[in-house]
Amino acid sequence: MTGSKPLIEKRSIDYIPESERHGRLFSQFTLWLGANLQITAIVTGALAVVLGGDVFWSLIGLLLGQLLGGGVMALHAAQGPRLGLPQMISSRVQFGVYGAVIPLVLVCLMYIGFSASGSLLAGQAIAQLIQVDDWKGIVIFAGLIVLLTILGYRVIHMIGRVASVLGVIAFMYLFYKLLAGNDIGALLGNKHFSLSSFLLAISLSASWQIAFGPYVADYSRYLPSKTSVPGTFWAVGLGSVLGAQAAMVFGVFAAALAGSQFAHHEVSFIVSLGGTGLVAALLYFAVAFGKVTITTLNAYGSFMSIATIISGFRGNRHISGAVRLLYILAMVGMATVLALLGKDSFLKDFSAFILFLLAFFTPWSAINLVDFYCITKERYDIPALSNPKGRYGRWNVAGISIYLFGVLVQMPFISTHFYTGPLVASLGDTDISWIIGLVVPAALYYGVAKRWHSEIPERLILPVEDAVVQQPAGQAIPQGSF
Repeated sequence: MTGSKPLIEKRSIDYIPESERHGRLFSQFTLWLGANLQITAIVTGALAVVLGGDVFWSLIGLLLGQLLGGGVMALHAAQGPRLGLPQMISSRVQFGVYGAVIPLVLVCLMYIGFSASGSLLAGQAIAQLIQVDDWKGIVIFAGLIVLLTILGYRVIHMIGRVASVLGVIAFMYLFYKLLAGNDIGALLGNKHFSLSSFLLAISLSASWQIAFGPYVADYSRYLPSKTSVPGTFWAVGLGSVLGAQAAMVFGVFAAALAGSQFAHHEVSFIVSLGGTGLVAALLYFAVAFGKVTITTLNAYGSFMSIATIISGFRGNRHISGAVRLLYILAMVGMATVLALLGKDSFLKDFSAFILFLLAFFTPWSAINLVDFYCITKERYDIPALSNPKGRYGRWNVAGISIYLFGVLVQMPFISTHFYTGPLVASLGDTDISWIIGLVVPAALYYGVAKRWHSEIPERLILPVEDAVVQQPAGQAIPQGSF
């Protein structure tokens, strides 16, 4: 069966018919394990120390953030097999067909930012591997990402499996060299608990995981619709949490050992822990290949988001190959330009970027999950998602208003190097914005939607693959192809 599937993906944001569903839960585990065993996750973990935390409490805080954020992203992943749709198109239920553009635009900015950071680090590795300038390595990497994104879903999963094996081998070797050559006990023994630094570590890893939420279902939507919801949750969640935590633990130790040498030399310092010569070349290759998976996910997700934005207004779900290529080139091109411009101030800009992301994605995530699991309880009218005159309408004022309030209510509690809220100092310089951004919008949306939600179908309404879908009462509902 798998061999009969086309290598180049033909679907885009349209519903995946049951006849085209394939894959196993293990591929979800390997995809997200490989996506997280990579250099940007190492740098994210390192930030917990670079920004003032100690080793011991940074490790604990990062783990707590992984578990909290990983649970949120895995709940999104479980929507994929049930709906057979990319993640963000389901936001039309909560925001309206046109209103969903608001979080989608922010998602696109996220993709560009993460792709830029990934391209920069992978470009450094490629440049070291083939002995060229960093900017040439960045451009070479961008070309590879364009090719893989065009090929699509199946190739991305294949790359994920290879990356997970390569990542595990590389990390096991690096950990061995790290433990054998350094006194880790002395690093762990240096404890100076700071609530603000501890919560910063939690925020770093939670934001890392929650940022996957807007596109995690894009890669589970081809699974058969009867795939277990708990099974999808655990396969994706464990892969993502284990991979990210392993990478971030290594980053914490690396930053503690490097001190001021870490900034601007992230890749070369990490590789130097493993050796020189051929060993270093292999590690540079592993670093670059590890970034291929997640950067391709970002490029693929950005294509999906742009297509969803435009289809919401044009009503056209079919995306031609030429248009698909144009979208991919545009998004990868913008990320590459940012990588080239920001390569000299990476750590400072990246830390602010990932922390500020939480202000925009925790409210969206809270609203989407509360609606799917608590309000509609998976009963979506999928054909209506492409109809501005249908049950979900053009704009859902309640959903949009709660989302915007969820963003604004966090502002007094945000602490980044370019913006600090007025209440941060009174909390001991502790950033608790993301906690508020999850809890407040979730509670508000639940209360409002319980009273004023649009009519909820009696069951999940799927696009017709043959002719007609029957309501439980026996009344036939003709449905157009999604």
